[in-house]
Parts: sequence; C-alpha cells; structure tokens
Amino acid sequence: MNDQANDVIRVEEVMHTDFHVVDGTDTVATAIQLMKETNKHELIINKRNDDDEYGYVQLSDIAKKVLAQDRSPSRVNLYEIMAKPVIHVRPTMDIKYCARLFENFGLSAAPVMKNSLVVGVVTYKDIVLKGLLV
Repeated sequence: MNDQANDVIRVEEVMHTDFHVVDGTDTVATAIQLMKETNKHELIINKRNDDDEYGYVQLSDIAKKVLAQDRSPSRVNLYEIMAKPVIHVRPTMDIKYCARLFENFGLSAAPVMKNSLVVGVVTYKDIVLKGLLV
C-alpha cells in the first residue's frame, strides 16, 4: 500500500491498455457482441478525420439510451448514443486528481490520451484496486 505522502501514483501505472476502438457507424448490437467477447464495459469511437474528436460508449449508455427507451440494438448506431467529445486524462496525472475529476464530472471511466492518441482507459476500479495497492 502507498503510505508515503510524497509518492505519486500516475494514471499510466493503473490504466488498462486492452481497449477497443470501433467505428461510430457500428450498431449497438455489434458493440454488445464485442463487449461480451472481450469482457469490456466501454468502447472508444474512432475519429472520422484529424479534425474530429474521439467518442466513448459504456454499457450504461446502452442501458439508458437503448434498453430503457425500448430501441432496437440492431437499428441504433453508436454515434447516436456516444459521448463526444470525451473528457480524457493524461497518463502522467496523479490518480487522486483523476478520482476528483471523475467525481466533479460524474464519470466512472475516461480515455487516457497522449499526443492526441488514446493510449489506455482508466476506471474507478483501476484507480482503487491497482492504485491503492501499488
């Protein structure tokens, strides 16, 4: 456990790098299948061009915007339900500030970006289970 006040645990130390980037035109049904196969709860939606921004879809988005509204997963595209632009964090951010950012903006996860590219995803689970036991 991290007992020293001066020790800084960075997001890059706890983030996971096994994330998936998909196209916004993919259907929710396709996304659900990928999430089942990979046991992931979020997907990064790729940029359409260099001037675009990444999007983000979590299982909770599917529950709220598809299931709860009785929409067909095979007829809804990810771009219709994704968050975009997404709040992201830097790999060098201290996890205590990442946790505060999550709290301030009601997030449970965020893409980690370096040089305008997604390099990982960090969640509360990563911060607590990996960060507090480093």
